[in-house]
Amino acid sequence: MQPQPQRPRSYGSGPPGRRIPRRRLAALACVTALTFTVSTSAGTGHLAPGATTAGAGPISLSRTSAHGPCMIRGAREVQMSEGIPTTDGYAGSTGTVRALTLMIDFSDAPGEGKALDRYREFFPQTRHWFRTSSYGRLDYRPETPIPEWLRMPKSFHEYGIERGAPFDPGYRALVQDLVAAADPRVDFREYDLVNVLVTPNAGPSALDTVLSVTFAGNPEAPRADGIPVANASFVYSRQDDGSGSYGRTGYRVLPHENGHVFGLPDLYTAEGGGAVGHWDIMSEDWGANNDLLGWHKWKLGWLDAAQVHCVSTPGTTEHTLTPLARAGGSKLVVVPLDSRSGYAVELRTRAGNDESVCRPGILVYKVDAEVDTGMGPVTVYDSRRDSGGCTRAPNVHAELSDAPYAPGETFRDPRRGIVIRVVEADPAGDYRVRVTRGQPRT
Repeated sequence: MQPQPQRPRSYGSGPPGRRIPRRRLAALACVTALTFTVSTSAGTGHLAPGATTAGAGPISLSRTSAHGPCMIRGAREVQMSEGIPTTDGYAGSTGTVRALTLMIDFSDAPGEGKALDRYREFFPQTRHWFRTSSYGRLDYRPETPIPEWLRMPKSFHEYGIERGAPFDPGYRALVQDLVAAADPRVDFREYDLVNVLVTPNAGPSALDTVLSVTFAGNPEAPRADGIPVANASFVYSRQDDGSGSYGRTGYRVLPHENGHVFGLPDLYTAEGGGAVGHWDIMSEDWGANNDLLGWHKWKLGWLDAAQVHCVSTPGTTEHTLTPLARAGGSKLVVVPLDSRSGYAVELRTRAGNDESVCRPGILVYKVDAEVDTGMGPVTVYDSRRDSGGCTRAPNVHAELSDAPYAPGETFRDPRRGIVIRVVEADPAGDYRVRVTRGQPRT
């Protein structure tokens, strides 16, 4: 039985319509995501010879029967859940994924410079980011069959695009016009997702509001070549707060948006990145570079079953975790609390995409599949509460930057009888953790 379409909802980076002070703005500059969790086929692209099938969810998720208790699931009314496996309808997240990338402009906002210059703001950086984060399991291939600005038939003003606007009427008209303009030169059936890089002078500056938006898993989108444009990211101006990081890290708004296309929810809330901080690009996609949580890497099919340990029965177990940024080795320990939530444990170090880690160690966080995107589905536990953090990187939520637990430190949940102790770090940089499940407090 197919899930029924749900009411579209928008998720932003801060209270809508509120002018944010300059120093706070970058910490609230994540982009809006509109999500629809109705089922469609996952992915629409044709694979190159020898490529592996792209697919999120059950097709690519690596697990055994022992992982069953840790595969938490959200209720149907949760539009974009942290549950595993990812529901159908989103673009594939493993193997070869072809990303149609179009650069568009308008009569009242003509493209400044060459369209390919706009393209180069995001590529090859985005492709490299996904290759690094996925340990090479996602072969992300951006393609630009139309290398010049694609002029829309209406002015930007006429479309009435606003922050968090739903697919009707403005975006529906925009997508229909975009499809009509591109269709003579593009076969949309050849691609798994669509990136629309809007000329940055369309609409307000990112200093005033954020227009970037993703429509994910939406089969009721306008159609092109017989298929719905179901997974599409629209990127407007990038955030530049004068910190000097713009040219190096500003591209990461696109990996964040594509995270929604692959089925990942927003981890920031209306208050900003205080729940997860810089530990996942779905929380903070500004300032210094950062990776995805291990939970998301499992959800996307980037971890093998042997790399994920499910601790679901009473007793004490020990696990040696290797740095999340390093390929191979154990990466994630999951301690389920019930069918909807659980703790996740991983080792974060300054390597790979995690350039802003200032205190390496064991990150402990709670994942709740009952909490919707943008409402705080993940909570990182701070080993040094109210310390102010250790980072001086620009626009990073500093308080959680020293959240990881060091050797000799312990996370406790007395009510549920759960203790997670960091036993030691060995010379190779791996950490040993001891997990105890006792009797919950009644």
